[in-house]
Parts: sequence; structure tokens; C-alpha cells
Amino acid sequence: MDNEDYLRGIHDLFEFNDIAPVNNLTYFFRKESKDVGRPYIKRETRKLLVKIHAFCFMPNHYHLLLSTVAENGIPLFMKKFNGGYARYFNEKYERKGTLFEGRYKRVIIKDEAHFIHFNPLDLITPEWRERRLNNFAKAMEFLNSYRWSSHLDYAGERNFPSVTQRDLLITFSSSTH
Repeated sequence: MDNEDYLRGIHDLFEFNDIAPVNNLTYFFRKESKDVGRPYIKRETRKLLVKIHAFCFMPNHYHLLLSTVAENGIPLFMKKFNGGYARYFNEKYERKGTLFEGRYKRVIIKDEAHFIHFNPLDLITPEWRERRLNNFAKAMEFLNSYRWSSHLDYAGERNFPSVTQRDLLITFSSSTH
């Protein structure tokens, strides 16, 4: 995956999190479209399917922390997101077929080892999962430079703030201190 693929995935988290059908994104992103660069696309007020509390894109998968807003919000959001992103990816890389294996997995977060924002550490120090982190400063430096998660928004740096609804984790974090 390149930066464009990550950015498209993050854009799709926002765009597909709406009860309404999505505009034809391919049309708006094509270079020959007369609407490319148009600063404003008229749209109705969004009605969220889910709250996206946290996200993390990895080179070959992604993690989301969601809670439902609309009836059947999570399954509908996952269908829209996975299908829309697969269409983009298949068109870009001239491929066909499914992009994701099987259905999405639901996991209950039991401790901090499951926390989504730590997943990028797998790229530099996989032993963190066994609670063996040799260089905490290096790990934090890496996490603070990894753009493809909502970590930076929680750390106070504007990265992709319009994608997440951070109220749950901020409340949880405040109540545990």
C-alpha cells in the first residue's frame, strides 16, 4: 500500500459512515472530471451509522473501534466500507475479486495489549505484545510519527479529526486516572 491507499481508506471511513448512499466517488476523483478540485459537493446532513472511536491502518489489514448509532449500523458500515474500498483498490491496481478475507471479526478489548493505537508497533517491535518493550522512547516516537491511525488526534495533534468521535475514549481515559 502507498500513501494514497491509506488516505483513501481514511477518507472512506468518513464517507461511508452515513445512512445515505454515497455519491459516485470515482466520478469526482477522475482527472478528466470537470468537478475535480471543486471545493464543495452539496450534501445533506450526515446520519452516522457508527461512532468511530479509533482506527489504525496497517500494511495488510486495519483495526476499528466502533459503536453502533443506527440500527444494524456496524454490519451496514462494514459492508459499505469494505465494498467501497475494494472497488477503489481493484480499479487502481487493475485486479478483480475480493480484497478482504472472510467476514470482519469482532473482538472485545480486555486490556491495553489489545488497544488499537499500539498495533503499528508490530512494524518495529512485535515483542510489545508479550509486554517486552525494550525502548519505550523509540516506541512512542514511532507511534507519534505514524500517520495512519487516530493516535495523533488523541495525542492533541490534528491528523484526521473529522473521522473519529473521541468522546468515549477521552471519558474512559479521564475516569481511569
